[in-house]
Amino acid sequence: MKTLIGLCSALALGISQVSQAADLRVYTYDSFVSEWGPGPQLEQAFEAHCGCDLEYLAVEDGVSILNRLRVEGKNNKADVILGIDDGLSVDTRATGLIEPHGLEIGPLRQELAWQDDSFVPFDFGYFAFIYDSSKISQPVTSLRALIDSDASVIYQDPRTSTPGQGLMMWVKSVYGDEAPEAWQQLSSHTVTVTKGWWEAYSLFLTGDADYVLSYNTSPAYHVVAENKTQYRAAPFSEGHVAQIELAAITSTSQNKDLGREFLQFLVSPQAQTIIPVTNWMLPVIDDVELPPVFGELISPQRIGFSADEAGASRQQWLREWRSSAAQ
Repeated sequence: MKTLIGLCSALALGISQVSQAADLRVYTYDSFVSEWGPGPQLEQAFEAHCGCDLEYLAVEDGVSILNRLRVEGKNNKADVILGIDDGLSVDTRATGLIEPHGLEIGPLRQELAWQDDSFVPFDFGYFAFIYDSSKISQPVTSLRALIDSDASVIYQDPRTSTPGQGLMMWVKSVYGDEAPEAWQQLSSHTVTVTKGWWEAYSLFLTGDADYVLSYNTSPAYHVVAENKTQYRAAPFSEGHVAQIELAAITSTSQNKDLGREFLQFLVSPQAQTIIPVTNWMLPVIDDVELPPVFGELISPQRIGFSADEAGASRQQWLREWRSSAAQ
């Protein structure tokens, strides 16, 4: 999940940070390094641990991180990438720019079922449609019910955002070969498809739609930061697709040992205590102390596709969405 508070201001300020002398350079996304995101606290804590200088170079989204790697190739400036999700891991590995980390990572939360020699998960959540319970007393209880309804919906473009890709996998998982018809039905009551998560969520908060695609963890932000309880995630009977956010070392890094230290730090109790209340996602290790509202979040059944399945079919599913949702 991306930081909610003040993200508009962060984007307006142009958060990308560039310098020449950092010991460890991390490609990530804008909201992660915003004043309200986990980036600054993690940077301060890691620098105190390593006695080094960490620098973030931020782009818009996990999709943008992958695209930047593709464009820059072996000339990229990253030691670590942070913010690719599991749905993009196969495509990212295919660049040939990712280094196996060689670490013993764990134990991680069992529900992640995570086994990979290159990517380290640092948070996760379930895609969910958020609604305002002060306006909707009987929310839809399934993806099919939402798509069959006339409720106004905002979601993100799967070509440019990881949440949009998450919905793409969600629809494919529930509808299979009938996904094109589902996209056409959804388009009849879609308010807009935004480039990224923040644009969609900010429109929802100003009352532009009944439902917005976000995460099961989004209500925690409103309770903790705003003392607002009306925003809820609708649990769907078909289950929900998870997003696991990942970090990895680049094969072109000149400081791989420090990169490994950073990956290990990301799954430490210290880092995992910071991330859920700044990036508003779930920790990847057990026994992290969290605000009580995290215990009230929906805990959906996980459905979807493996990283290999998503990687093999992603382009086909994108073409299917583009041709169907535009009709």
